Parts: sequence; structure tokens; C-alpha cells
Amino acid sequence: MQFRFVHNNINVLDLDKSLKFYEEALGLKETKRNIPASGDFIIVFLGDGVSNHLLELTWLRDWDRPYNLGDNEFHLAFVVDDYDAAHQKHKDMGCICYENTGMGLYFISDPDGYWLEILPTR
Repeated sequence: MQFRFVHNNINVLDLDKSLKFYEEALGLKETKRNIPASGDFIIVFLGDGVSNHLLELTWLRDWDRPYNLGDNEFHLAFVVDDYDAAHQKHKDMGCICYENTGMGLYFISDPDGYWLEILPTR
């Protein structure tokens, strides 16, 4: 028996804002979308065009408050081939929320406060 990663899910308050952020900040593109007839939710899958792993964004029509992220210890990690350019881009976007120069990494925060780790290709 073998398991493999398929996707991670996060819930978002403003789907359009999140889609714009993930495309601008990380180059993720929509791969598929699920909208039930009831309109209760929308699920959008984003891919990087390289790996098979997807990020699932879920928007709930009746959710009206920020999501409780607890201590925000959960995060997704991304490797980038041009770390310095990525850092400058994220600095210009104003989304860097934590830097650890000693470890050579930093985190950005999405519109809902989820942290995303950025690592150089090693």
C-alpha cells in the first residue's frame, strides 16, 4: 500500500482576492473549479505547473468572519529557483511576515493570514 500527497486545503474569505494573491505571489494557476448548484461553496484547485500537488481553496458562502488560525503553526512551503528575486517581489508586495536569515528562509502571509514558507533551491 502506498499513499501520496494530492492536495492541501485552506478556506478563504474572499476567493477573488486569494486567487489574485496566489497567482501574483507564487505563480499558482487555477486547474479546476467545483461550484455546486446550491452555490453554498466554491472549491478552486491551484497548481504550480511543475508538481502534481495542488492547493485547494474553499470559499463558503455563509462564512462571515475571519478563520481562526490558532497559533498559526501550520504552513505550506515553496522552493524557488531565484530566492533573491522572490524576496524582493514579496517585499514589494508587503506580504513578508517573518524572516530567518540564519536559516536562509522567510515567510509570507496570504490575505487570510496563512503563512507560506519560501526556501531557496538547495
